[in-house]
This record gives sequence, structure tokens and C-alpha cells, in this order.
Amino acid sequence: MRHFLTLNDFSKDEIEQMINLARRIKKEAKAREFKPYLKDQKLAMIFEKSSTRTRVSFDVGMHELGGYALFLSKNDIQIGRGEPIRDTARVISRMCDMAMLRVYKHETLEEFAQFSSVPVINGLSDKFHPVQLMADYLTMLEFSAGEKVAYVGDGNNMTHSWLMLASKLGLELRVATPKGYEVDAEILKMANENAKISGAKIFITNDIKEAVNGADVVTTDTWVSMGQEAEKEKRLKDFAGYCVDENLMSLAKKDAIFLHCLPAYRGYEVSEAIFERHADEIFSEAENRLHAQKGVMVWLDERRR
Repeated sequence: MRHFLTLNDFSKDEIEQMINLARRIKKEAKAREFKPYLKDQKLAMIFEKSSTRTRVSFDVGMHELGGYALFLSKNDIQIGRGEPIRDTARVISRMCDMAMLRVYKHETLEEFAQFSSVPVINGLSDKFHPVQLMADYLTMLEFSAGEKVAYVGDGNNMTHSWLMLASKLGLELRVATPKGYEVDAEILKMANENAKISGAKIFITNDIKEAVNGADVVTTDTWVSMGQEAEKEKRLKDFAGYCVDENLMSLAKKDAIFLHCLPAYRGYEVSEAIFERHADEIFSEAENRLHAQKGVMVWLDERRR
């Protein structure tokens, strides 16, 4: 049995297997051919942090695969009143076939997985957001984007997940963050170790122009994530100059695509003009959460038989 907590747990071949599954299932769905790959299976969705895309995509995805998704906020279950994570995991895994958690701390996810007897999926944690990267990579393939990726912004869970994806698949990744907001040193070390095997090229800088110059894909994320509201004023000041606008985007290749995991705050991390110009890519990326996650769930189910 396998869990889906971070892309670092998977080989290049395994990631590509999941992506190929997602592409096949998406093609079937577009033809209105919904096959019951997970017939009558139950997915427990546990949310410490609220969400639009994560909840809708997993709920709809499980339905289209022939199963059922159960939404549980922290206020709906005893975990919100202090029940140990390990006990919650053991209860839910006796009643459900799979669990997805969207949590504040990655350690919560790891403990849940340790005591779960069913596959556990990371719907987001403070360290990683791997399901989003599966959607991003699927979108890159669909738009025939090249392999040079520039990430501009906070060294957060999205940046960490880009490091894992790029280093596993052999992509070139350039990360530009303000000073004081760099990526986690241990995660960067893991990425560099992976790169020795895959041939990936990883560059870390504070210079946004250096990162974006000649890029095939430019991506960013919000400067103020959920739970960081108290830091908003300082962050907006520290990230000034890191907006992906027309001047910055002009340094990328002419056919470069722009991705954003959403929600987007126009005028901050991305300009209105760039967001709207690349809206098709961005909302295809959002839709691909549905399809990529179906690929992940079916792949995990196949590995426990």
C-alpha cells in the first residue's frame, strides 16, 4: 500500500504512470464515458483548512469514479476537540477506503498516514502541495510547454512541490524569492540529490529577471497564504517588485505559459493583464485538479490489491 504525501516518495516512472492514467481518464470523461474505477469506495475528506478547488475536485472526482466522498471539517469530528490523530486515522480507515487531508502541519498528515490502513492523500500541508503539481504538470503537457520553469514568489509549499517535481522528472527549475523567504534548506537538499540522478537543473536566486529569462513556464502563488493574515502588511512590503507583470513576462519565451494554483490576487503576485491573457491556461490548470487527482486515486487503489 502506498500513500501520496510528497512527490519525493515516487520515482519518475511512477509519476508518469499517474499522469498517463489521468490523461486517459480525462479523455474518457470528456467523451462522457465515466468508468467505475472506484465503484462503491468511500473517500474521507478531512479539512483543517477550507478550500474551493480541493473540495470540489475530490468530491466530483470520486463521484465520477463510482465512489462516494465524505466531507469532514475539523468541527465535524473529534479531532477538532483533541482526539489524537492516530485514533482518528484508525477509525476512519476501518470505515473508508481512502483518506484525503488538507492540514496546517505536514506532521499531522504523516502521523495520520502512519496509523492508517488505507491510502492517504495530501490535499495540502505547510510543506507540500503534491496534488496541485500533478495538475500543473498535466497542464504543461496539454499546452506542449517546454521544460524550463520559473517560479516567482514565496518559498512555500508550492515551491517545495515544484522542487520535488522538477528534480524527479529532470526539468529545469529557477526559483526567485525575496531575501528571507527562501525555500526550506532540507527540501532543497533533497531536490539537489534527486537532480544528480534525473539530470534536473535547479537554480535559486533573488533576481526575478534571472529566473524568468527564457522560461517556458512562469508560475507564482499568493504572497499571503491562509494562516498568515497577521503577516500581511509585512509580506506585501517584502514582496513588492515580485509581481508577474507584462514587463517580467516579456523576458520569458514568446509562447511561454503562465500558471497559478489560485486563488489569485490581481495587482499583487500577478497583474490583471497577465492573468486574463493566460486565463485559459490557469483555469485548465484548475480543472486538471479533478483529472490529475482521479489518476492518483486510481493508481493508489491499484497498488493495494
